[in-house]
Amino acid sequence: MDKIKLLQTRRAEVLAAGSEIRKTIASLVDADSFVELSGFSFSKNDFYGTELAGEGVVTGFASIDGYPVYIVAQNFEVLSGGISSENCAKIRRCQDLAEKNSTPIVYILNSLGVQIGEGVTVLEGLASVLSKSAKLHGVVPQFTVINGEVYGQSALLAATADFTFFMKNGVLAADSPLVLSAKSGKNLPKEQVGGADALGKTNLVSFAAENMAQVRKDIAKILAVLPEYSDSVIENGADLNKSFPALNTKSDADAIISAVFDAESFIECGKNCAPEVRCVLGRVGGISVAAVVFDGEEAVRLNEYNVAKITSFAELAAYYDLPFISFVNTAGIQADLTSANSLVMKNVFKLMETYDLLENAKISVVYKKAVGLGYTLFAAKSVGFDYVYAFADANIALFDNAQGAAIEFAGEKKADKAKLEAKYSDENADPINAAKNGYVDNIIEPQFVKQYLIASLQMLLK
Repeated sequence: MDKIKLLQTRRAEVLAAGSEIRKTIASLVDADSFVELSGFSFSKNDFYGTELAGEGVVTGFASIDGYPVYIVAQNFEVLSGGISSENCAKIRRCQDLAEKNSTPIVYILNSLGVQIGEGVTVLEGLASVLSKSAKLHGVVPQFTVINGEVYGQSALLAATADFTFFMKNGVLAADSPLVLSAKSGKNLPKEQVGGADALGKTNLVSFAAENMAQVRKDIAKILAVLPEYSDSVIENGADLNKSFPALNTKSDADAIISAVFDAESFIECGKNCAPEVRCVLGRVGGISVAAVVFDGEEAVRLNEYNVAKITSFAELAAYYDLPFISFVNTAGIQADLTSANSLVMKNVFKLMETYDLLENAKISVVYKKAVGLGYTLFAAKSVGFDYVYAFADANIALFDNAQGAAIEFAGEKKADKAKLEAKYSDENADPINAAKNGYVDNIIEPQFVKQYLIASLQMLLK
């Protein structure tokens, strides 16, 4: 028997069974960098009565813009990407190597669920994969790409991943969208059940991607910020003394992000979930940071969704030792019955727990309002902020309106609402009042905010 010819024949069968997924991998990674692992590992499925060439997953290692990564790619061409015990074993081996070598892992998902015929055995395999993914959370970066339909337990990999990309045809659900839609008494297209736009409250959609080239670019940009994979401080040509006079006239979230972050260095995560809270990774004066920017003409009100989003992002900053900056414009918890009967207070507590994990610099910039709980959570020295700055026209107060003032000054006779509001603004809301007590380190002109941040980061960086 000619073993070389036999190998070539078998290899050809494997490649044929995974031709499309290998093209997908090639479009994501650096040219000719992918090396396959467990390439001849198949499972024998008694239900189908055959051993299929090419397991329903392709694994290996490669590089993305020079950064080493491990790849797990579900192969939809084999039993619709059906998950088997051997499939799980291949994934688990890749996860173990990622942990051993402190290397990021990218999951490219496209599966309709488990293969029929293995029973509880495949569930044990899935438990092993999901458990390992949970243990890798915060140890190595995990990226998930929803590259088609992803149903069942493998969808949970999107929840454990640090960043999830949805392709145009990406649909994610714990069960079949047809089943979910029918149980709701509706007949919805799958995209309206599990597409990126349909999952706006889940915080599962980090990015909507046009193509794999975009995924590749964004992964490289993220790894270029994380200190474990790139220097925490680099010389990138940023002008460390540049001022932005336009901020003195208009300081909104877009202007803040554009002015503060070094050009081409930053990326915003999770735009479709709680868009009033913007989570940005990037560099400020060449220093890697994670920043939360509250966006809105009026002060943002906190709810269970935006607090959970901030908590998840703060956790990421803690795990990867990034300085954390909050640009504050918030006035506490949303005052309505929906919030009253929600997880918002539990989520606030979880955020405060997460702050204890943040060991690097914590800086607050009150650029509009820090009122009530908005101040406590995002500007207070007592929750761990090292430096607190306020724009000259910022508002720092216990209450946000005349009604709140009326409660505080209820004992004052003959005081109408207008006088109370004026008194409250003059005596309590000006940042000078907070600065007198040492709670605000400096009151600054908006145009110099980047200079102050760079100076602070250089002093506090660990």
